[in-house]
Amino acid sequence: MTNNLEKRELSNRIDHLRENLITVGTQKGLNHPETIQKSQELDTLILKYQFLMIRKDK
Repeated sequence: MTNNLEKRELSNRIDHLRENLITVGTQKGLNHPETIQKSQELDTLILKYQFLMIRKDK
């Protein structure tokens, strides 16, 4: 049960950060440090989500 809640929370955070990344990237450019930082944060959240999905299958 906790796993499902954790996945939902991560999914929501991923969606929010993705939207924010698009906004920042559009306004400041793709090579701006803030855009790169948000992209790295998004990568980390996606990896955590994927790990939860793999763990669920085992």
